[in-house]
Amino acid sequence: MNGAPSKALLAREAAAFLKMRIMATFGPVVELTPAGRRHQIMVIPGFMASDRTTGRLRRSLDRAGFATTGWGLGRNRGVTADIFERMDGRFAGLTGGPVTLIGWSLGGLVAREYAKHAPHRVAQVITLGSPFSGDMRANNAWRAYEVVAGHKVDNLPIDVTLNEKPPVPTTAFWSARDGVVSGLSARGLPGEVDTHIELDCSHMAFVAQAEAIRRIAAVIAG
Repeated sequence: MNGAPSKALLAREAAAFLKMRIMATFGPVVELTPAGRRHQIMVIPGFMASDRTTGRLRRSLDRAGFATTGWGLGRNRGVTADIFERMDGRFAGLTGGPVTLIGWSLGGLVAREYAKHAPHRVAQVITLGSPFSGDMRANNAWRAYEVVAGHKVDNLPIDVTLNEKPPVPTTAFWSARDGVVSGLSARGLPGEVDTHIELDCSHMAFVAQAEAIRRIAAVIAG
């Protein structure tokens, strides 16, 4: 379907990585339009990231009046055979009705698949640069993923069809400047996602850039 982002885009990601990582973890909150209701949100980090990495996004949503939480399962080292059971455990402690799942990169794949596993618990899924469509090797992270996770990207330890749309509303954020995941893989084809929105940002900036956070909040607010 499409290839991985160019080496030039990947080099830009590497050059900006530290700055964006600091901003994602410690950056000031982004001023957002106050939420009309205290919508419950869970943010799932990307590959080899933890809840610290999604801190600016969650702090900003909290300040606006949303009720946010991290996924609470440590560093995301890849899909495991018990991932649904572990997510079930996290949801057991949440109250207030269905939750909006926001998943960055690999976290978006987890969010989409969990919404298929337990659609009654999920209000909507928002993915941020997540490679759910097309070739699972149309990104610059698959080799590292296979080493860390211990399985092939096209042979996950759970039964999934990644491009199949979950039975809840779905929004995919993608960027043509993403140096890690192909924009086409993160955008999806008709029938694979309900809505896709293009951002002008790097892969790391999905959870750190002020404009990205504003656009995400707007989707949640509806």
